[in-house]
Amino acid sequence: MEHRAKRVAIVGAGTSGLAACKLLLARGFRPVVFEAGESVGGLWTRTLASTRLQSPTAAYRYSDFPWPDSAGAFPRHDQVVDYLAAYARRFGVDGCVRFRSRVVAAEYVGAEPEGAADGWERWNGNGEAFGNGSGAWRLTVGHRGAGEQEPETQEVHEFDFLILCIGSFSGVPNIPAAFPGPEAFRGRVLHSMELSDMADADAAALVKGKRVAVVGSGKSAFEIAADCAEANGAATPCTMVCRNPQWLLHRAEVWGGVSIGYLYMNRFAELMVPRPGAGAASRLLAALLAPLAWAISAATGAYYRRAIPMREHGMEPGHGFARCVSSCLISMLPDGFYYKVKEGSVVFARSRSFGFCHDGLVLDGAGAEKRVVPADVVVLATGFRGDEKLKNMFASPRVKDIIAGSSNSDTAVPLYRESVHPRIPQMAVVGHAEGLNNMYASEMTAKWVARLLDGAFRLPGVRRMEESCAEWGRYYARRSGGGGEGQRPWRPCLGAVNVWYNDELCRDMGCDPRRKRVKGQGLLAEWFQPYGAVDYADIQ
Repeated sequence: MEHRAKRVAIVGAGTSGLAACKLLLARGFRPVVFEAGESVGGLWTRTLASTRLQSPTAAYRYSDFPWPDSAGAFPRHDQVVDYLAAYARRFGVDGCVRFRSRVVAAEYVGAEPEGAADGWERWNGNGEAFGNGSGAWRLTVGHRGAGEQEPETQEVHEFDFLILCIGSFSGVPNIPAAFPGPEAFRGRVLHSMELSDMADADAAALVKGKRVAVVGSGKSAFEIAADCAEANGAATPCTMVCRNPQWLLHRAEVWGGVSIGYLYMNRFAELMVPRPGAGAASRLLAALLAPLAWAISAATGAYYRRAIPMREHGMEPGHGFARCVSSCLISMLPDGFYYKVKEGSVVFARSRSFGFCHDGLVLDGAGAEKRVVPADVVVLATGFRGDEKLKNMFASPRVKDIIAGSSNSDTAVPLYRESVHPRIPQMAVVGHAEGLNNMYASEMTAKWVARLLDGAFRLPGVRRMEESCAEWGRYYARRSGGGGEGQRPWRPCLGAVNVWYNDELCRDMGCDPRRKRVKGQGLLAEWFQPYGAVDYADIQ
């Protein structure tokens, strides 16, 4: 078909970009993938030496590409990179990737004035991926040579469609306000992104024998603290400065082996959530089932409080377990972490704010009292500004304003089906919304985008798209908070409604959303077994 000759650009060769390219290749397109790094794998190529997969391989996988038996249940980060590289080779994706190619700027050019999108009745004018064919995305791409000393050269390319697979956990670090600022500190201050970008030996040398303070309470903060504790022991303990403790689990099963997937990742569990776009009946049913939802959350939280000494060390989260599911804030503890706490290799310090002094960090205390945490190195494991990273891709002030208008109050970009902005033409985003399993969530979005480009369906009117974005935004605001004061008010997290989100994608694509029923697995399996990537393997 004629549209398959269209030029498609994909930015990023991480998990989302590889899936998007593979699915487009299967439909006859020949996309070009621009990757700033030197290999496929995205964030998995730039991480701490000790980082392992957080989800078991049975869950964290592409729908039609199993892991090798040698990987084990929780592979190392280098094994994850090998898996992604094998996927790229198997489906011919590696032949489409241009490595060491950084997209500096993206600008939409077309026959119509830039503001014409404000008057659309349908996205792109007609609801189709390529519109009327008169517009294109002009990408300025910086290319680096293989040698470190070679200067970067720039080229300009034009494409008929742009797919951004740049993720939300890299690029623009979130630097919290501190007073006094880091200029008052004699030691070194760096963000976790900088530490992850270092060679393993350099990162180890940086913390060896040093007093390290880690600011943050998420997965990265715990991993960095564990690495420092391993390097220095109780003689030079690592201090974790936390404002709002999060749920970090020692295992993903409760009560002797019941997977939390059976509690939160099936159709019946999602009946307890007022699903966006499902209507008044969904809200009523969720209200009726609220006592059961509360009981499951309370029992699950109580199990982990007993199994993990979080309360003993002042690290008990202030929000319920269901809240962490709907906010995608579940992470796994590094092996033996609380043993390191018990032996004194890791010390917790709770504080609502912090500042720097000559010898370390100044924390708040009771009344006017201040506490000082001595440090030689301070690592800010405080997350990223994914919306800012997305905004910075564009040259057009109008497009920047569209994105900034929804992100300058710490919210998120409103994307229809978490992929398409109703007022930005010929562009899709894959992997921006989080899930309890990001590969599973982004691959389904990539399937939807590939079918959209192939003309399998048209998008509805812009007003309807914007109403859907607003309804999902209200859901996120109610259910997807960051977990306490100081965290962003809400985040695009599919954790508690991933099956429902996939149902909407399936209906758009003309597929039966009841995937277990399609496979003949029966009513009980359809409602009570966890859903995962393999259930959608036959949707290409």
